[in-house]
Amino acid sequence: MYRVMLIDDEPSARNLLRVAVDWKAVDMEVVGEAASGIEAINTIDEVLPDVAFVDISMPFMDGLEFTELATKRYPDLIIIIMTALDDFEYARKCIRLPVMDYMVKPAVREDVLETLRRAKKVLDEKAAKKAAAGAGAEQEEAQEVAGDYSSVDQIKRYIKENYTDPKLNLTSVAQQFGFSASYLSRKFKQETGTNFVEYLTNCRMRKAMELAATGMKMFCASEQVGIPDPNYFGRCFKKYTGKSYSEYAQERKAPSEDALI
Repeated sequence: MYRVMLIDDEPSARNLLRVAVDWKAVDMEVVGEAASGIEAINTIDEVLPDVAFVDISMPFMDGLEFTELATKRYPDLIIIIMTALDDFEYARKCIRLPVMDYMVKPAVREDVLETLRRAKKVLDEKAAKKAAAGAGAEQEEAQEVAGDYSSVDQIKRYIKENYTDPKLNLTSVAQQFGFSASYLSRKFKQETGTNFVEYLTNCRMRKAMELAATGMKMFCASEQVGIPDPNYFGRCFKKYTGKSYSEYAQERKAPSEDALI
């Protein structure tokens, strides 16, 4: 089945799309969701979608910015733009981007299915071409390994120097070092014992813990560690520390002078 990601800051919109469409009828399944473009950039390499429904109006990184970034990094990704604003200017901007369709929310179920049928046809054709060129892909992988002059230590250092960039992810680093994302993912896990996304998130969360201990506000800390979406940042922080940002900050707050007397 082809994999679908829903990117929208409204949970109700994601839920409606998830339950209203007969995904199996078009040989697809929803495998991931994101509530912002920032969250999508951070999780897309784990979800590995073939199709993404992207809302235009989202905080921190809107749908157009996400689409511009994603179409450069993931040229095979099929993007379907969704918006509640029936506005020609938005449509005009989208037309300049390599998207499959532009749909106004709430979309008609049959219109969505028709767009997905077209997406499936494109994906089927690409799959057939890849199957025919399978030997070439193996040769390309061998060339990547043979040309591996950059160690994982260099990549780790690059992450530590650039983790504050909210657009940093597995694919962008792979492109920086001349690898495919799949090869870098395997290589990184083999040599470090952890996957790339976990390593990047851990770098960010360790710094966030330091900032929390200084009493810095969460929205400031999230900006400084490269996750400017405070909701997504908060979930990452709690998963990493077992505590909310405010709880952690309060526990590590330096005692006042009065308390020392």
